[in-house]
Amino acid sequence: MDQPSAPAATLPATPPEAPLAMPVQDFHAPPKQAFPRLRNDWRVWMARLVAFGGTAAIAVIGFLQMLQSFGVDPTPMQWALLALFVPTFAWVGFSFCNVLAGLFASDLTTPDGPNNARVAVVMPIYHEDAAKSIGLLTALARDLEREGMAHRAEIFVLSDSRDPVIAVSETLVIDAARKLSPLPIWYRRRITNEDRKTGNISDFIRRWGGRYDQMVVLDADSIMSGGTIRELSARMNADPRLALIQTMPILVGGETIFARLTQFAGRVYGPMIARGVSAWSGDTGNFWGHNAIIRLTAFASACGLPRLPGKPPFGGTILSHDFVEAAALCRAGWKVRLDHDLRGSYEGCPPTLLDMAIRERRWAQGNLQHSRLFGIRGARAISLAHFTIGILGFLMSPLWLALILVGLVLSATVLLSTPEYFPTAYQLFPDWPVFDARRMLWLFIAAMGLLLLPKLIATFRAWSRPLARNSGGPVRIFASSLFEILLSALIAPVQMLIQTRQIYEILRGQDSGWNAQVRAGSMPDWNVVLARHWVHVLLGVGTLIVLAQFSPAQLIWLSPILAGLILSPVTSRYSASPIFGRWARMRGLLVTPEERDTPAILSDATAVVRSLPRPLKGASGLLRLGGDADLISRHVALLPDNPVLPRDKRLHRITAGAKIAHAGTRSEALDYLSRDETDALVSDPALLRQWSVLPS
Repeated sequence: MDQPSAPAATLPATPPEAPLAMPVQDFHAPPKQAFPRLRNDWRVWMARLVAFGGTAAIAVIGFLQMLQSFGVDPTPMQWALLALFVPTFAWVGFSFCNVLAGLFASDLTTPDGPNNARVAVVMPIYHEDAAKSIGLLTALARDLEREGMAHRAEIFVLSDSRDPVIAVSETLVIDAARKLSPLPIWYRRRITNEDRKTGNISDFIRRWGGRYDQMVVLDADSIMSGGTIRELSARMNADPRLALIQTMPILVGGETIFARLTQFAGRVYGPMIARGVSAWSGDTGNFWGHNAIIRLTAFASACGLPRLPGKPPFGGTILSHDFVEAAALCRAGWKVRLDHDLRGSYEGCPPTLLDMAIRERRWAQGNLQHSRLFGIRGARAISLAHFTIGILGFLMSPLWLALILVGLVLSATVLLSTPEYFPTAYQLFPDWPVFDARRMLWLFIAAMGLLLLPKLIATFRAWSRPLARNSGGPVRIFASSLFEILLSALIAPVQMLIQTRQIYEILRGQDSGWNAQVRAGSMPDWNVVLARHWVHVLLGVGTLIVLAQFSPAQLIWLSPILAGLILSPVTSRYSASPIFGRWARMRGLLVTPEERDTPAILSDATAVVRSLPRPLKGASGLLRLGGDADLISRHVALLPDNPVLPRDKRLHRITAGAKIAHAGTRSEALDYLSRDETDALVSDPALLRQWSVLPS
């Protein structure tokens, strides 16, 4: 890598192109093997035996016990209940078995020795708060310099933003950040943004991939410390077969109760879960799309993703591309690993339940798309297991709902019908209805135990580690776990219905689209939460009335679900309140070590953000640009030279120029321009000069 010697302010927008071929893969053809197939050691096989064998054993036990509770001749409704119960019981059991599998996780170390691997830290952004995202990168640049990586690391901001005001904000923030960064910060905004994030990354690789050996991928609200990146680079450099290392990001920055709940759960339970996944994945791990390091030659050779035939939601661009890219690397003989031991990897979390639902809508569609990829030729079995787990993570909601409904129908049938004790004329002994309530009770207790045990184990495990001390002590961390369990129990039925609706919409052919993610939410008004949750309340109240009338005993078991549904507007609104978030923190609830002792890179990023320009707002922001020659020159410096435009973009420039020529003022010109024409204006230096000379 040729380190630029010019001051940051005089750097071009991008470095010289160094193309790297990234062919589109044919998943129906045999893969081009980079290495012979790997053999896993005994620890990986033992972890798989515990995780998958244990889950299978739990499923069989659940099946046999439930079958015995129905007697020798189950009714059709009982068979339906059994068919729904077994996968849900097994799913709960898998989380417990995954924790046990973590006992066989390998100890990971960072090798010593020279490492000259050239590293690009890339951050794809799409309609983000530029100051916050670039502030994180600027703090990382300083941290990488402290780690001695300034001579071999660069930062690349890959914008897919289509809003012209946001695009100008990005260039002005990048210009300011370059003056604060000891590393080059390059910036490229795509002319078109086909194939979404995967197209954004692929464009970078095909144009500049040959300049680097390794690529660290970040999300717009995620960051890793310089020390963690140095360790990742060293681990990858020491093993030529290692193509991707995924870290376990720690959630930070949560202010609302919902965000703090998610943040606490991820911090306390997450490392133990990650250890289990790492143990049974071995060198056939998964990719979560960010906070990972990637060997560029491996990724380019194996991960050029095709578009799926047909229309969205099941056709078109692969949304959850990360799972597929990991599978593509593994089928070509590369190693993909989850290194559970590394910390210093952080990301933000959704602020509210409704914001989480928006994200999950896209994730649900992406995971269901994977059902069309089980025929990938040469795919490893564990890669297909990752696909299956991702799909089941969303299908469990409609299965759980169906299980509840069938159970209610079955109960209603027993309560409202008159049993036929002598179905044949000459029968000596009656056929009594068989329903072993005691066995059902023990199955319910077992399911709750399997669900809660991983959380309790993680909490008790934290007591023996600095995690408990840094989170307020054993008593507070235990109280926080109980609070998290209670609030999660209220949220779970609402998420079940939301995800069920999402699955229904996807199966009907409704695409999720591509919207900017909400990073900082606000407490929704009552009219918003009532509009989103009135169906949940109606379902809960209706079920409560029916059960109170016909089967009061069932209210004991369904009370957590009914309470969650009936209280969903209250839970949704007040869990989005920063005030209640601060209240919980003041009482030591849901506190994480990163809150009590903020990591240096996050503190530095907060300070940097304060010094960066604030985003422009609407037409007034563009008018400010047009009246300031210095701002225009700083913006133009980060535009590409002589880009090749598609026909529609050329047309927008022509019409924008004509409208500007007929306008009397800059403000009048903006009123004439469409959004596409305004984008053409801010993307073309000649149009900007033509527009800026108009009277204000």
